[in-house]
Amino acid sequence: MVQPLPPELLELEVTEGVLLSGIDKAISMLKSLRDLGVQVAIDDFGTGFSSLSYLRQLPITKVKLDRSFIIDVTTDRGSAAIVQGVITMAHHLGLLVVAEGIETVEQQNYLTASDCDLLQGFLYSRPVPLGQFALGLEY
Repeated sequence: MVQPLPPELLELEVTEGVLLSGIDKAISMLKSLRDLGVQVAIDDFGTGFSSLSYLRQLPITKVKLDRSFIIDVTTDRGSAAIVQGVITMAHHLGLLVVAEGIETVEQQNYLTASDCDLLQGFLYSRPVPLGQFALGLEY
């Protein structure tokens, strides 16, 4: 028999666009999930033109910085400013920050020095089919 997954081990990723299509309903639904112990992350943060005022109200634990800001974070002052601003703001709100799309050691070093909490991208691994991952096969 399959054992149910403890809710605190589940994290749902929701894009900004989905949240903004019905913010009041989204806040209510996310609060219900949080009350169950489920974690919620905003995916592709910064691409949906969301209002920062909603960020204070959303019952989330994490924001995921979109790859479009990470690509040139080491060479473009504008991208670097946005990334640093999001990291600082999120930390002040008690949120973790994930940078998506890490492809170079330079990006990794910059984001680590900028206190980004988690990094993900092709530098570490390409997407892995569940079957390969579950079997521990090389990927």
